[in-house]
Amino acid sequence: MKVTLTTQKREKPDFAKLGFGRYFTDHMLVMEYNDGAWQEPEIIPYNDFRLSPATTVLHYGQGIFDGLKAYKNAEGKITLFRPYDNFNRINNSARRLCMPPIDVNKMVECLKELIRIDADWIPTAPGTSLYIRPTMIGADPQLGVHPAHHYLFYIILSPVGSYYAGGLKPTKIMVEEQYVRAPIGGTGEAKCMGNYAASLLAGELANKKGYDQVLWLDGKEHKYVEEVGSMNMFFVMDGVVRTPALVGSILPGITRDSVIKVCKKAGIPVEECRISEDEVLEALERGTLSEAFGSGTAAVISPVGVLHAKGRDHIINNNEMGKITSFLYDKITGIQYGRLPDEFGWIVKVN
Repeated sequence: MKVTLTTQKREKPDFAKLGFGRYFTDHMLVMEYNDGAWQEPEIIPYNDFRLSPATTVLHYGQGIFDGLKAYKNAEGKITLFRPYDNFNRINNSARRLCMPPIDVNKMVECLKELIRIDADWIPTAPGTSLYIRPTMIGADPQLGVHPAHHYLFYIILSPVGSYYAGGLKPTKIMVEEQYVRAPIGGTGEAKCMGNYAASLLAGELANKKGYDQVLWLDGKEHKYVEEVGSMNMFFVMDGVVRTPALVGSILPGITRDSVIKVCKKAGIPVEECRISEDEVLEALERGTLSEAFGSGTAAVISPVGVLHAKGRDHIINNNEMGKITSFLYDKITGIQYGRLPDEFGWIVKVN
């Protein structure tokens, strides 16, 4: 792999005021697909791309991405959390959008080298990390609705704080009654750009009403809860942690899978099933829905304190983080930051 180091390092931000996705490190990884094969990856200084106005992704949305994180502990040891699963998910997304798969093992090794080069960008304060954004785009400089022949794969790095401004303060979410994110048979299970563009209007309308996120219903019957804009969704009902089943319209979250495995290991009952909006509201009325939370790479675990549905707000667990939610947050972040032993083989060492 060719490495070209920058001659002019970027100014680092105040690591105490990072926010999410606002700053980027000195270097990036790029790899091109030409003549039916991926070329050798390169690490180069972070810079803008030059693209033709006719580039495929700009017109037909043939683009995918993923997200994972790197962590540095007090001793300076750098680790990744489940990178092989993220790169395997990139390949699943690529297949759905007629894009070429990458070599997962090779890309993990290339990512390690990129992180080692920009290791001084990894924040170490509680709740911070180095966010990793692998992306693939169709890059043909011509029009025409067909899979591209030329692709660009790249990885950029960003030091981040909490995804939500309120940190672990319970979020307010709103059930979306009009718009849908993705129907079964669509691209909901792929992490593709169009899914997020389609979610923006409903998210903006919810924000204007004072809610943090939208909770989507299924695209066919508009009856079953699916996922939140940036997270998979969980409900604790009658002591059972329940999450919408992966039926093809929901992103198979890496953190979602981690939650399920941690619950099973801890003896907490967990179910993947269809969950209707009415079922959630009935459980709230009966007092058997004790907690709700979302899971995702960016937020890890985010408690939900207010659910707006059928015209009114419903308060969950007195708008406080519940015991199971707290346990899962502490357990997963403990593994990620090296405070707890990795019982699942999820941690990959970088140095």
